[in-house]
Amino acid sequence: MLLAVDVGNTNVVLGIYHGADLRVSWRISTNRQQTGDEYGVILKNLFSQVGVCASDLSGIIISSVVPPLMFSLEEMALRYFNLQPLVVGPGIKTGINILMENPREVGADRIVNAVAGFELYGGPLIIVDFGTATTFDAISARGDYLGGAIAPGVSISTEALFQRAAKLPRVELIRPARVIGRDTITSMQSGIVFGFAGQVDGIVTRMSREFPAKPKVIATGGLAQLIAAESDTLELINPLLTLEGLRLIYERNRR
Repeated sequence: MLLAVDVGNTNVVLGIYHGADLRVSWRISTNRQQTGDEYGVILKNLFSQVGVCASDLSGIIISSVVPPLMFSLEEMALRYFNLQPLVVGPGIKTGINILMENPREVGADRIVNAVAGFELYGGPLIIVDFGTATTFDAISARGDYLGGAIAPGVSISTEALFQRAAKLPRVELIRPARVIGRDTITSMQSGIVFGFAGQVDGIVTRMSREFPAKPKVIATGGLAQLIAAESDTLELINPLLTLEGLRLIYERNRR
């Protein structure tokens, strides 16, 4: 079995693969102060809930955009599972040609998404990932990573609104019944949900004009379902696209 670990700024997404099948996945909060022992205990508890033993694992792959956590995660892998993890970074075989001025600047999660997106859906392709930031990644018909766009994420934008406006409360991120809100809560929900859907449609539409052929558009990330339901451009939803990309990269490097 393979343990795939996607470390984002807000959440850590974990998945256990048996061959090409995702057996189970979890989402836990990212804590930059967490130690290797703490992550080991968390994983052991999660594993016990689904009847997986540490000895069942044959490999671990990690993608992270939070460098301070890498030491803890590598320590966890060695101490609790006796495995040296494969870390997505320079020198790793991905099968993706990165056509950026500085390929090292591209977040590991974006490359992993590109690998999975092209493998599953072909190209050309636009992948919209709703994470701490909302990222838009463009992949050519040949599978080249062309670049993209980065916008503030839904959650951090909402939190900034609460912190900077004295009379505005925190709100639950759900779709309101009407665009025209009749109280502060529904007005904020309308602005957040329909506003971000409009942002996504605007960027995807403009980005699509730069492709020679119409690209497919895939949504992923924790809030993909919420925004995609109000979007006119998001065609497919795969919330666990990054885990699938990690599995593919692990297989390519193992061979």
